[in-house]
Amino acid sequence: MNELYWVVMLLFNFLFIIVAFRLWGKLGLFIWIPISVIIANIQVTKTIELFTLEATLGNIVYATSFLATDILSECYSKEDAKKAVYIGFFSMIVMSVLMNVALLFTPSESDFVHTSMKTIFQLMPRITLASLIAYAVSQLHDIYAFAKIKKVLPSNRHLWIRNNGSTLISQLLDSILFTLIAFYGVFEMNTLFHIFMTTYLLKVVVALLDTPFMYLAVNWHKKNVIP
Repeated sequence: MNELYWVVMLLFNFLFIIVAFRLWGKLGLFIWIPISVIIANIQVTKTIELFTLEATLGNIVYATSFLATDILSECYSKEDAKKAVYIGFFSMIVMSVLMNVALLFTPSESDFVHTSMKTIFQLMPRITLASLIAYAVSQLHDIYAFAKIKKVLPSNRHLWIRNNGSTLISQLLDSILFTLIAFYGVFEMNTLFHIFMTTYLLKVVVALLDTPFMYLAVNWHKKNVIP
């Protein structure tokens, strides 16, 4: 059933991005970025078996943040896409700091959530650092790569190349950086490679499946349905 739930969650993510863009345009995408980053960092604590592979759950919503920045790059500007990345980076730091301050409070005798909150939000410096570095580098690279590809292939019929080309390379960077920074020296190299491959393959699937939604968003913008 995990595979079915994965597809359902994927569709919900794409739907929410498109609805946010349809309702609020550029602002909707700025709203989606911190939502996706915060949810991904919570969901990533849950490990599941998917298509016979062991994976973390946060890969879907995190991968869809690249769709949001690609739409911003295509419809607006590279600077708008960068602003969205900085908002996402800031939201990650704010969540980590505020939730860890919350854990410092002594729970009352009737409290029943402190232990669960501690499991999910307690700061793990190495993993937090890995998340921040991987996010910043991969997202900024995605924006850079998208702009470079657009200069060479500016036609609308090449939109799928800009979207997938920039995202697939950037997701590769993200997976390599996160796996090495978070887990190098903790696991053996074959385990590290397994974690990397599982993470990256799922992100590739998400990146390829978001292409129709990219075309839909750009089409709305070109027809002035969305300013």
